[in-house]
Amino acid sequence: MRPVTTSTPVTVIVLTFNEERNLDDCLKTVSWADELFVVDSFSTDKTPEIVSRDGIRFVQHEYVNSATQKNWAIPQATHPWILIVDADERVTPELRDEILKTLEKPDADGYRIGRQNYFLGKKIRFSGWQNDTVLRLFRRDKGRYQDRHVHADIIIDGSVGALKSKFLHHTFESFDQYLKKYDRYTSWAARDRGKRTKRVRWDHLALRPLGRFLRHYILRLGILDGKEGFIISMMAAYSVFLKYAKLWEIQKKEAQGTSGVDE
Repeated sequence: MRPVTTSTPVTVIVLTFNEERNLDDCLKTVSWADELFVVDSFSTDKTPEIVSRDGIRFVQHEYVNSATQKNWAIPQATHPWILIVDADERVTPELRDEILKTLEKPDADGYRIGRQNYFLGKKIRFSGWQNDTVLRLFRRDKGRYQDRHVHADIIIDGSVGALKSKFLHHTFESFDQYLKKYDRYTSWAARDRGKRTKRVRWDHLALRPLGRFLRHYILRLGILDGKEGFIISMMAAYSVFLKYAKLWEIQKKEAQGTSGVDE
């Protein structure tokens, strides 16, 4: 059952691929929305079965990258305001109430929302994650994502505000799951970086990963998050190294006239 919502209707968009462990809990926290719109990338697990309930609009669409998938989904939304939620995120009652109150008299065309991140069940206070915000609530006709494979932010044609309440973000389930994601994301990031970095140097491979570790662990106080903070900082450094190593491979193969990193 959905509680009474604002006079300004909202579509919640959730992108999925094999999210059977996360999806049901996610959808429960957005059941108040006027429309639930799940865009699936042809999951092979029980995701379609979970979504097959009354009131949820379910479409399968070929996945290229996150930005492309969202940009395809946005114009399909029924209502003038959109909230995009990842399957591993939860909308708290406080965030729900703030969204509904804000939309009674919106003073911006898009709103940034903070995220409280959890790592293997532990609440992370620092490690570079303390200022994590995403622009997820916006007018349907005012927002489109950047043309990037990874870390694409939404561009709002208008003003941007911020909400005080936060998503709960359960970002890490296992190293196997995370390493698969890293492999995919660093391949995409290498291609994005290749548009700006024409030649990978030693400092890209050695100093930049070190700088990323020190920034997360020391400057952003990952040391105060214990072992989890150290692991998060090391993984951040490894992602930088892997991105540049893959870009080096791409450039080397292109120079030899062969194909680059597999997608």
